[in-house]
Amino acid sequence: MPTGTPGASAPATDGLRDPVCGMRVAADAPQHTRHAGVDYRFCCAGCLKKFEANPRAFLSAPAPAAAQGGKGGMHTCPMHPQILQEGPGRCPLCGMALEAVLPAASLPQDPELQDMQRRFLFSLPFSILLMLLAMWGHGGTWLPETWRNPLQFLLAAPVVLWAGWPLLLRWAASIRQRRPDMWTLIGTGVAAAFGYSVVAALLPGAFPDAFREHGRVAVYFEAAASIVTLTLLGQVLELRARAATSSALQALLRLAPDTACRLRADGGEEIVPLAALRPGDRLRVRPGAKVPVDGEVIEGMSSVDESMLTGESMPVGKEPGSHVIGATQNGNGVLVLRATAVGEDTVLAQIVGLVAQARRSRAPMQGLADRAAAVFVPGVLLFALATFLAWGLLGPAPAWTHAVLNGVAVLIIACPCALGLATPMSIMVAMGRAAQSGLLFRDAEAIERLAQIDTLVLDKTGTLTIGRPAFLAVHGATGTGENKVLQLAASLEQSSEHPLARAVLEEAGKRGLALAAVADFRALAGAGVEGRIAARVLRLGSAALMEQSGIDTTPLAADVTGLQQQGATLMFLAVDGVLAGLIAVADTLKPGAADAIAALKAAGLRIIVASGDNTSAVAAIGQSLGLQELHAGLLPAGKVALLQSLRAEGRRVAMAGDGINDAPALAAADVGIAMGTGTDVAMASAQLTLVKGDLRGIARAGALSRATVRNMRQNLGFAFLYNALGIPVAAGLLYPFFHLQPGPMLAAAAMSLSSVSVVANALRLRSA
Repeated sequence: MPTGTPGASAPATDGLRDPVCGMRVAADAPQHTRHAGVDYRFCCAGCLKKFEANPRAFLSAPAPAAAQGGKGGMHTCPMHPQILQEGPGRCPLCGMALEAVLPAASLPQDPELQDMQRRFLFSLPFSILLMLLAMWGHGGTWLPETWRNPLQFLLAAPVVLWAGWPLLLRWAASIRQRRPDMWTLIGTGVAAAFGYSVVAALLPGAFPDAFREHGRVAVYFEAAASIVTLTLLGQVLELRARAATSSALQALLRLAPDTACRLRADGGEEIVPLAALRPGDRLRVRPGAKVPVDGEVIEGMSSVDESMLTGESMPVGKEPGSHVIGATQNGNGVLVLRATAVGEDTVLAQIVGLVAQARRSRAPMQGLADRAAAVFVPGVLLFALATFLAWGLLGPAPAWTHAVLNGVAVLIIACPCALGLATPMSIMVAMGRAAQSGLLFRDAEAIERLAQIDTLVLDKTGTLTIGRPAFLAVHGATGTGENKVLQLAASLEQSSEHPLARAVLEEAGKRGLALAAVADFRALAGAGVEGRIAARVLRLGSAALMEQSGIDTTPLAADVTGLQQQGATLMFLAVDGVLAGLIAVADTLKPGAADAIAALKAAGLRIIVASGDNTSAVAAIGQSLGLQELHAGLLPAGKVALLQSLRAEGRRVAMAGDGINDAPALAAADVGIAMGTGTDVAMASAQLTLVKGDLRGIARAGALSRATVRNMRQNLGFAFLYNALGIPVAAGLLYPFFHLQPGPMLAAAAMSLSSVSVVANALRLRSA
């Protein structure tokens, strides 16, 4: 197709892809536009028009399917999601390493994380030695004063120039692009302390006597090294949190089997990789195997565990004409199905896309320090320059000596050490306190967001309930006792691997019932089981099985109605063609669930239940907990849509769940809360994990998060107040009145004291 026709592609010369349709385009494509400082190129005028009509919608949408291949797939910046590039690289706006839009099922550790860890571990011992040299040993007691400055230079140079090199690059980028941020603050402080100290250490003779203390020119290498080391530690923690978000997608991608059993036209079968499957292929799924792709059953009967998709704790019966979902678990029957969706069209692939979209659409929250940097950084630089000129032109002799000292003091005292510690120290203490209570927060953002939550959406299965069938009740008919019904049913079920069988056997064991030997046992796929005990023929299964066998269940109609209202699953027992009784199993509430709901309501939260389970089961749970807002039969996309509608109303929403089907909603919520007793995928998608799976932990986490946010605000207040008072004093505000000049040495000491106050305040959270 010629260029300019919708869907056409110019020759691919540089690997660029159209951000709307994903087609390859040339670097010199005539259709292009700029948005947020980025030059986007399009394969046709139609795609350009779509983008320009609503760029915001594009920036929050998933990457196009065609853009998932190439040199390692499409990559984006976690801070600037509008940046899309094929293959790895660095963000042109902030310098951060780009991460894959959709990671592979198995990825090595993030190379940037490895690099930052290596740099941090390298810088740590050097920084400790520098701090010891700065604090002790003055006066030549164990180290000649003439050696002190050169030794500190040798220790600090590798920390600043090698370990801190990536930080200096980001500092330079912020200046070059005129986008002041925390990197500008950090880089300016490091450059001022290190640059001044290098000159003082290597050319001490260039300084007048007024610069000397203890017979040498004062240096501030320890301040420069400490800033670099603390910043690297923050980067390591941030990159670890980012790596955790990718693990959710990798776990999802590993759910599907690697191969499938495909039937040939001649009736034979072959094992092929999933990538070789096409719609219309006939596939055989053996007992216990995973369904490879979405399809329609054409032969056989079985029950399939679909909890990964719907959260339904009970297996679903399948027969010819039934639809099956890829990556679900087949039961004890053999199925032959016709593939209806493969690759990116499967439900599993759509779940992966939802999780990826949710994590990409929410860029990391900018901290208060970053928001203030646009004004603060230029102000500090201008203030330092004004201080230098004022002292040099108007100050007492030696005027320019005072000018240099006070100008450097302003830059050192303005370096955001306390500002940088304000949030991390509160978070570090709070996370330790939370861990003691079985609460695992992923990062600082999760703690801050949880304090703002006003709506909580709860999954049912595995979150409010124990997540598996449990015995509920047994009723006898035609004079048969309850224990007799249970004993006969358990005898039949001892040969079954069905989840319902375990519930019956556990109850029989609790009652101490002796099980009889069963002959001619047979599992009736999707319906029940049958067998013979002595001379009697027994059948145990659904109402449909009883109807097919001509067995009347009306004697227990009243019991059936009551149990169904409780959301129970019923198994009818027939002996020699006559109804003997029924057994009810249900997914029951977790211990403490009612107390947790009461505490959350008392905290003022709006509680909503969103489940993939059937309406009666959800209604029964809602009634027992006194909850009115109930949503049943929701697939993963439906839960995400519910969250989006709540957020559109202006609600701050948390989502609590435990299953694979909850992963997209957990990622899309303001705060995702996973049960530690659930799946790894859910925990990887969530920002908070309740280790014991106890919902009462949500109320405890909310209280701790609110205390932590207050503490962070106090720390930020200390840091900003310190700068507001310290910078004018460092500039010489007190000199006209008291002839006091703090100088760089006292500025560095004041900077340390401000950090101590922040740390001391953060430690109060240990008793929160």
